[in-house]
Amino acid sequence: MTRVATADLIARARAGDDDAFRELTEPYRRELQVHCYRMLGSFQDAEDALQDTMLGAWQSLGGFEGRASLRTWLYRIATHRCLDARRSASRRPAREWDVPGVDPPEPTRLGEIVWLQPFPDALLEGAISAPLSPEARYEQNEAISLAFVTALQVLPPRQLAVLILRDVLGFHASEVAGMLDSTVESVNSALKRARASLQRRQRAGAGHEPAPVPGSPSEDAIVAKFVSAWESADLDALVALLTDDVVSSMPPMPFEYQGRDVVARASSARAAGSTSCPRGPTASRRSGPTCARPAASATG
Repeated sequence: MTRVATADLIARARAGDDDAFRELTEPYRRELQVHCYRMLGSFQDAEDALQDTMLGAWQSLGGFEGRASLRTWLYRIATHRCLDARRSASRRPAREWDVPGVDPPEPTRLGEIVWLQPFPDALLEGAISAPLSPEARYEQNEAISLAFVTALQVLPPRQLAVLILRDVLGFHASEVAGMLDSTVESVNSALKRARASLQRRQRAGAGHEPAPVPGSPSEDAIVAKFVSAWESADLDALVALLTDDVVSSMPPMPFEYQGRDVVARASSARAAGSTSCPRGPTASRRSGPTCARPAASATG
């Protein structure tokens, strides 16, 4: 889109033209949704934050001065909406166990990230292919994986925002400072602390067998076996696909189980108290299929 065309759309949108605003913002909508997902770790919350972002952009378009690009301006709004959501005291409380007739095994631990959800693969097309600057440190497929998003959720909100804007999206430190109403020094300090936190987490997980390359034949084979076992409610086949150090969680309930044997017992208990999973689960190659009833999300 040329600068003249953009200026014309902005003028029309400021005058109340919904179609002009939609044409102006639609090219960025999907990547903003992914940004909100990385910030919040929940697809549902990301949807809400995206809607708030678009509403905020519509209401404040009159104040857009063009000193930064429209994309940068939209990312600024989206980031602040996500920071507000993360700071909300009422954000996604954990739920008590609510499966009648099922007594779950004692969990290995109680998880803190009870809101985590995978991002549906069907919505990723065009969302993670935007050209990035050389400052980006992560491949876009890696930066949407459930393991990476889980690691992000333990960071303080401001460190999280800085790391995503700098290392995932490749914005310059001066741009990030402008988005966050901060200084370059503050941004660089937050980025240093965020990187150190992620490195400590990576070292703690060192020694695990690496996951297959996304889209590779080996990943396709594992996904096909997992989906087949899930849809046929074949618990033994599911357990056979798990690694010895598998971790299973059931957001929004806080229970986490680690190790193949205890995950198998927890899955067996749930299967005994519920009907089989409906056919046609919502699939994500990054976490496996999910269905409406409480289900294990296994990684490792």
